Amino acid sequence: MGSEAIGAIGLGLLLVLMILRVPVALTMLIVGVVGFAQIISWDAAVAQLKTVPVEVLSNYSFSAVPMFILMGVLAAHSGMAGKLFDSTRIICGGWKGGLAIAAVGSCGIFSAISGSSLATASTMTRVALPEMERYGYNRGLATGALAAGGTLGIMIPPSIALLIYAILTEQSVGDMFMAGLIPGLLGLVMYSLTITVVMYLRPSLAVAGEPTAWKEKLLSLTGLVPFFGVFLVMILGIYFGAFTPTEGASVGAFATLLYALAKGMRGAQLWHSVQETLALSAVVFFMLVGAETLGYFISVSRISFSITDLLYGMDLTPIVVVLCILALYFVLGMFMDSIAMLVITVPVVYPIIQAMGIDPVWFGILTVLTVELGLMTPPVGMNVFVIKAMAPHVGLGEIFKGVTPFVVSDLLRLTLLILFPVLSTFFLL
Repeated sequence: MGSEAIGAIGLGLLLVLMILRVPVALTMLIVGVVGFAQIISWDAAVAQLKTVPVEVLSNYSFSAVPMFILMGVLAAHSGMAGKLFDSTRIICGGWKGGLAIAAVGSCGIFSAISGSSLATASTMTRVALPEMERYGYNRGLATGALAAGGTLGIMIPPSIALLIYAILTEQSVGDMFMAGLIPGLLGLVMYSLTITVVMYLRPSLAVAGEPTAWKEKLLSLTGLVPFFGVFLVMILGIYFGAFTPTEGASVGAFATLLYALAKGMRGAQLWHSVQETLALSAVVFFMLVGAETLGYFISVSRISFSITDLLYGMDLTPIVVVLCILALYFVLGMFMDSIAMLVITVPVVYPIIQAMGIDPVWFGILTVLTVELGLMTPPVGMNVFVIKAMAPHVGLGEIFKGVTPFVVSDLLRLTLLILFPVLSTFFLL
């Protein structure tokens, strides 16, 4: 049996095991080792099983992952998130749908130091949902806004998804972060406009919040200072070359730790934050080990090159190839976690992108945005299930219905990024 046939069987087995609910990391590891053994040898596969975990865990670039996770955990446990929502709520005071816009704004700002969509969604739901329910907001609108706002964590830098894509494709992490800035902020603006449009069409879904004076609005900006301080230090430091993205993650984590200590976080709280960071980091690293193993198998099977030859034979233009891959991501996003989808598919599709001469940074932004859509779409929609866990009294149907306008908004944003690549590459020109 040829190596390409073994590669195709391996990818099919990968899907079967995931359908059977085998953990994604373990699935990639099993398929990668067994497939590599069938093409090369069992001795080589066992040797790879010994070396790959060491390569991944000792990779300096990957050390940014736990630092970004620690930032988000400390921000959530130190009270930064609560002060953030209080500030945005006061700024949006008196607006129709103002609390929903404040929730989306808070998600966008929180994600700027969290790097994780799930952490953003769970933290801001805990803070913002009770307040929106107190003011009589429609539960579908309230939870839909939070589910959508949480997805901003995957795009606004620093982003764990952008970091992983950059490392898997050997792109500059700094370039990926800068490329994600405008698309991430565009998402924040478009979500706010989506709420405004929904309020115009269905004014009964929410009431105007309590009006606030301009003096209150200005004073409330102090609640945003810690977030913008950490964000600007990291982004400007990376952009001007003061430190690498990996060093920037450490700087951001240290700055957030100082804030947490200043706010009285001690002993048990700090230890709990470290434990949570370690648990989340272990999940990510296990998936990276599995992805690296699967990547070796895909490489020796040469299935990516076979797919590339097939596409060349069909005489498809690069933009059609991109659209086909994004359509595949959209479908996979309905069933898979975002990070898992990236680590499984990028080793397969990236050689195709290289061969077609497509800008890898632009494609990376499109990929991450499409993956972001999967966080809101049924049947898996990870952000929706996180919010369901935080608010068990709200039905899944209500949340999916509430998030639908934001899915439309993201499809429009994806269209804009495809039509105008400069939105992704502006800071790289």
